[in-house]
Amino acid sequence: MNKNMIATLTAGALLTLSLSAGPISAAQAGFTDIQGIAGGDKIEALHQDGLIKGVSQSLFKPEQQLNTAQGVQLIADGLDLNLDAIRFVKQPLPSDTFSNVKDGVWYSDAFVRAQYNGIQMAEDIDPAKELTREQFTLFLMQGIEAKGGLPMINIKPVDITDEQELTPEYQGAIQRSLVLKINTLDADGSFNPKKTITRAEAAVMMYNAIEYMENFNAPKIPETPEK
Repeated sequence: MNKNMIATLTAGALLTLSLSAGPISAAQAGFTDIQGIAGGDKIEALHQDGLIKGVSQSLFKPEQQLNTAQGVQLIADGLDLNLDAIRFVKQPLPSDTFSNVKDGVWYSDAFVRAQYNGIQMAEDIDPAKELTREQFTLFLMQGIEAKGGLPMINIKPVDITDEQELTPEYQGAIQRSLVLKINTLDADGSFNPKKTITRAEAAVMMYNAIEYMENFNAPKIPETPEK
């Protein structure tokens, strides 16, 4: 993955996927608990670039679950959602919109940046609530769309075994995430939409999203005309 593109996963996103303290060493030791898991190589690639760390020097805890605050923080930082192009009469606060999002805490800024960059969240969204796979996917795809990274094309829907379990409003985002290879189905062809997303799943999806954005925004080199 291109270092300039992957660098958009800022320190805030790094902290989102970390439960340990202390500086990151220049030479990253490999995680011992991601061998054999889906996307382990992508998690390790992010780790080696200093973009995520584990709960200890050797453990990532891939199955640990994320809550809504952590997921929103990861997306806002990973996609570099910012307010640079917006001018405010009054500095926006999360409490202006969200009844359960506190001002002045570690995740406050992420909710504001997400809100003003096309991520549609309910006014009563609960930062402490577990974040499901379909909710994380919806927020991530809305963030990518805000960055101008979704092609305006008709897609051929992917067959999803548990499609009846999807929230109808999320189906489009989930289908786009699958077609663009940002997301995947399990071995049974299921999406497991109501399952809480794990650290591993979120990290892999963010890696895939960054890689997709890099390729989507790469300059197109014209073919040399035949002589």
